[in-house]
Amino acid sequence: MPLSRRRFGQLAVTPVLATLGGARLGTAGAATVDVAGAMRRAAVFLDQHVSYRGGYVWNYLPDLSVTWGEMEAKRTMCWVQPPGTPSVGHSMLDAYHATGDEVFYRAAERTGFALVEAQLPVGGWNYVHDFAGEHSLRRWYDTIGANGWRLEEFQHYYGNATFDDAGTSTAAQLILRLYLERRHPRFEAALERAIRFVLKAQFRGGVADGGWPQRFPAFAGSVSRMRWPDTLPSWLPADVQHGMEDGDYTRHVTFNDDVLGENIKFLLMCVSTLQRRDLVEPVVRAMECLRRLQQPAPQAGWGLQHLSRSAGGRPAGAPAGARSYEPRALTTHTTQTNVRQLFAYFRLTGEAKYLDRVPEAIAWLESCPLTAQQLAENPLLAGRTHPTYVELGTNRARFVHRFGSNIDNGAYYFDHDHHDTLSHYSAGRAIDTAALRTTYEQLRALTPAEVADLRARSPLTPGTPIPLPRYFSLRDLELTDLFRGATQPLPPVTAAEAAALVTDLGAKDHWLTPVDAVTNPYHGPGPATPYDGRAYMSKNVGDVYDTSPYDPRTPPAEPPYVPRERPLVISSATYVANLGKLVSYVSG
Repeated sequence: MPLSRRRFGQLAVTPVLATLGGARLGTAGAATVDVAGAMRRAAVFLDQHVSYRGGYVWNYLPDLSVTWGEMEAKRTMCWVQPPGTPSVGHSMLDAYHATGDEVFYRAAERTGFALVEAQLPVGGWNYVHDFAGEHSLRRWYDTIGANGWRLEEFQHYYGNATFDDAGTSTAAQLILRLYLERRHPRFEAALERAIRFVLKAQFRGGVADGGWPQRFPAFAGSVSRMRWPDTLPSWLPADVQHGMEDGDYTRHVTFNDDVLGENIKFLLMCVSTLQRRDLVEPVVRAMECLRRLQQPAPQAGWGLQHLSRSAGGRPAGAPAGARSYEPRALTTHTTQTNVRQLFAYFRLTGEAKYLDRVPEAIAWLESCPLTAQQLAENPLLAGRTHPTYVELGTNRARFVHRFGSNIDNGAYYFDHDHHDTLSHYSAGRAIDTAALRTTYEQLRALTPAEVADLRARSPLTPGTPIPLPRYFSLRDLELTDLFRGATQPLPPVTAAEAAALVTDLGAKDHWLTPVDAVTNPYHGPGPATPYDGRAYMSKNVGDVYDTSPYDPRTPPAEPPYVPRERPLVISSATYVANLGKLVSYVSG
């Protein structure tokens, strides 16, 4: 059935400009500041001068001579991966809801059309899109992408879509929001494709039923094992392990970056607003997949990925290795995220089965904290409580390292040594087992009447359409934000804070912020000559042939690197954050 013939939830738009007298504020001894006007100027500048056909990357030098997503980007590219194109689009639509000003809606719509163009025929999105065409995109993958040592997802062009980093989910949510506003037929068609994509990509049958892979459809030529150099450093221990232990990680059931949770969120939004009751079944199957793949006690956690089918003598459902710096292991942060997902599933359904094994997961997390010695001897573990990876069977922490200077002479490996770990993928995580236990006990203590109330307000329960939350860019939305009658508290923003943002915007109409990372320009393939040093072990970048991003203030201690200040850039993330504060101010 076409979307236009379904009932849908429509967000009401309050013309705050009128109620706030143009959203002007005064400060002691200062002239009145036009907040709404500043918001409009910033939006117009970003839309008309910074975006490329409505699409965005992450950071721009002010003259637009160099632009970056997660890596250096061509001017003709847009980044779908947050905080890129969908993130900016959501913030524009939020500003429209806060002010009623059509300038924001037109900017959001233009960004939505950019995503429609970037949408792959299969219905999902890749991390990036190049408006100059596939030949230009392939050239980028063959040069800049192929030489990003630590960014394996960009080293090969597969031509398929990804669920990683919420790219497809965030884009699909913006398309849904734009469709609900004015039911434009282009957004209707794109939304239908996105829904079909999520359903088609979902595993069917067996232990993996209800889960999703990292990418879809599967690509026959995808890399199954990373290259291991012929010549190894003299100092490398003899017993290290390496490589992608379970082959092509893109085909496994993926929990990394909350892939399953993000897809459930999008489908529930469609259930709530479009009355798509046919989407309840895939949501329930996904929730059951997460519950089913919890491992047996005493290691009752989850990995980043799990085998979707038996392989190498290991059964389907077993934790799987992923990228070459993600060994086969249980992961503490994934387990914490999945426990929180189980809390949400209980609230959605009222079914105690989603809580039954939570104590086992908490007990496992409590069994494997970082030791005092590990914390004292590795400064990169500061503020962490648990190792990222825990070895299957032994319950020992597994740590990842690398040697060499670039992708052509270096590689990742893992062992039990807690020294010299990676800086770009933390060896430790902050796990709050006390908070998990408190929430578990609170949910277990709910009365039957309280559980029934949760069930009645759940988007899984049939009833009238539930409008989407008014704002998407102020904080990450939880599944409970989709409940009937859910409130959306606004972050407090004072008049002084709003005035400071307007002042910082100035007559230039954009904010400038020090960039968190820069990149080496592409110099061609790196030398395969073995490098026996350790300068790049715990740095975000290798030698000058590595195109991975790094902080210019703390480069490797090898020539020609020297510490430099961070350059000022126009940042999509800063724009979204600052506009969100002004949205909160004018809506408060």
